[in-house]
Amino acid sequence: MLAERYINEFKDKEMVLGTRGSLLALWQANHIKDRLEAKGVKVRLKSIKTSGDKLLDSPLANVGGKGLFTKEIESELLSEKIDFAVHSLKDMPVIESARLSLAAVTKREDARDCLLSERYANVSELPKNAKVGTTSLRRSLQLKLMRSDLDSKGLRGNIQTRLNKLKSGEYDAIILAAAGLKRLGIESEIPHIQYFSTDEMIPAMAQGALGLQCRDPKYSPHFRDLAVCKVLESLHNKDAALSCGIERAFIALLGGGCNSPIGIHAQILKENRLKISCIVGTLDAKNVLRDSATCERGEVEYVLQSMINTLKANGVDRILAETHGG
Repeated sequence: MLAERYINEFKDKEMVLGTRGSLLALWQANHIKDRLEAKGVKVRLKSIKTSGDKLLDSPLANVGGKGLFTKEIESELLSEKIDFAVHSLKDMPVIESARLSLAAVTKREDARDCLLSERYANVSELPKNAKVGTTSLRRSLQLKLMRSDLDSKGLRGNIQTRLNKLKSGEYDAIILAAAGLKRLGIESEIPHIQYFSTDEMIPAMAQGALGLQCRDPKYSPHFRDLAVCKVLESLHNKDAALSCGIERAFIALLGGGCNSPIGIHAQILKENRLKISCIVGTLDAKNVLRDSATCERGEVEYVLQSMINTLKANGVDRILAETHGG
């Protein structure tokens, strides 16, 4: 139960929420705004353009990685121009910024990837050497494992930009996260969608979840910062935090990032058990490592470290060095 004293802090003084300006980012921000205002907390949005929104001509791996979508927003947090931020959790670096806190992880939307096309129902129906657009090295790797002839082409921009490029015929198909399509309610606009299972195409770390970030109250003398954190904690989903926390820990242990084709997915099963699956590979898909394990919740730390040890014994460091150009 959210204490009244934390709610009262924002009855006359709005919480300022920093967000990117894309339709999907604004949907996510407004979704959180609505949930907080239902609790009696006033929220105002502030749109912030990030480097990732500006640098659209190069792959993310070449211009700094996923942190390009968060660093300007984090700067606004640290300078107290906003009270909190809503991020796609997969865009947040696994090493948290000093004096900032991941206060809550929301209930996870569909974590799967999907293939979208104007003419073709699935990967099998694509013509030989078809052009498939994706911004993700992870998706490119797994697509090549499905069909080595497919021509994976870089694709940047927001969802609408990517869909427009598909509709114009620039690509035979594109791959997107299912969560974005579902949140924007635009699935019916695409003639053909193939949803990959999380075994067919292992998702990105924390795909489908939102991360709510604020100033860490441990480093702040202001009651307002404590109130912000407590208000955000009221939206925390324990299952999503568990699965996404496992995936973020895996990436941190492996020392990878968006410069490397890495998939990691933790699925909560029945009877307090989890299934953890991962894939790492070179860009040409000639050297690919996979692993999967099922365990009890209390065994996660041991199983994660065991998976990392197995990957390292099979040369994952060489793969990461190659995909980093070193």
